[in-house]
Amino acid sequence: MTELRIEDLPAHHLGAGVVKRTTLLADGRELIYFDDADTTLGSSRAVDARGLDPRPATASMRQDVLTGDWISIAAARQNRAFLPPAELDPLAPQTPLNPSEIPSRYDVAVFENRSPSFGPALAEAIGGAPAAADPPRDLEDLAHPGLGRTRTSVGRCEVVCFSPAHAGSFGTQSPSRARTVIEAWADRTAALSELPGIQQVFPFENRGEEIGVTLHHPHGQIYAYPYVTPRTQRLLDAIDRTSPDLFERILAFEQAGPRVVLRGEHFTAFVPFAARWPVEVHVLPHRHVPDIAALTNAERDELAPFYLRLLRGVDALYSTPTPYIAAWHQAPVNVGRAAVRLSLQLTSPRRAADKLKYLAGSEAAMGAWIGDVPPETAAERLRDAVEGVQL
Repeated sequence: MTELRIEDLPAHHLGAGVVKRTTLLADGRELIYFDDADTTLGSSRAVDARGLDPRPATASMRQDVLTGDWISIAAARQNRAFLPPAELDPLAPQTPLNPSEIPSRYDVAVFENRSPSFGPALAEAIGGAPAAADPPRDLEDLAHPGLGRTRTSVGRCEVVCFSPAHAGSFGTQSPSRARTVIEAWADRTAALSELPGIQQVFPFENRGEEIGVTLHHPHGQIYAYPYVTPRTQRLLDAIDRTSPDLFERILAFEQAGPRVVLRGEHFTAFVPFAARWPVEVHVLPHRHVPDIAALTNAERDELAPFYLRLLRGVDALYSTPTPYIAAWHQAPVNVGRAAVRLSLQLTSPRRAADKLKYLAGSEAAMGAWIGDVPPETAAERLRDAVEGVQL
């Protein structure tokens, strides 16, 4: 590595005492530090002095005329790290022997993915990235079906590092650190929603090699899409076929039933009535909010220990950590915000201590699901596990 240089970053104060500091990586990608309320770090951060290759051109996407779905073709993702040893962890703070993505010590760090599935539209806006050749015009443009249709995959993919530690997950963090991550999610949701061409923002965490995780470092991701995702389009259709208060009705239905796992002042966690996965739990806020950015400080304060208890309960089901996808479904940026409520949907294919549910012919090919575990049974097991969790 070259000689270490230090810069003093200005502070932007967020909720719960969290401080945000922004800088750039050597190739112009944005890097954002979020400092805990009880941080031991100062305002100084090391400068990223690596010599990096130019950023790749933004990927392209192709329309599947049979479904209308858009498929991003992002060949640069083939170059991403695959289960590196701890001493070469690309999400750890840089050392003389590890030229990682983050040049300095941190509590929580967020940066633009080096090999994104969705990339920038305007070269001048983001420090040297190639401009998009053919970005989507609008939602109407994307909805029009046709053979051979392509567009540039305009959007943004960010990595959210929950900790500088080499191993762990969201559930292994302290309540203070969990609160910092929630503040980071809220900040990034608001910022990404303001970018030109963004239609939906999706924070998520993949946990476990069984899910396909290629880094053991505790981290999640945020995708900012140029379209409304297929799953959300189906949700909007369901709301149109039923009523605008569908989520309020779902919450009341589940709160009155046997599948509630955990209930707080502002949130309820439950196994859904028609659960697909052996482990599946949803979380809904008690009032309508379209996304994490719309949560009040009181709601965010409750969510940190609430979510930790839920995740640790999932891990307590078995003697080894449970693989999962934790998906924060948020309302689209420009449509459906009065009806689509923020929800967490956590799913795991683990159906026994040493068995996984694999999507075979019926589920993978036809989308016709067969549940292995009755939702009421799953809720009882998970409720017992959560009740034993101590933070």
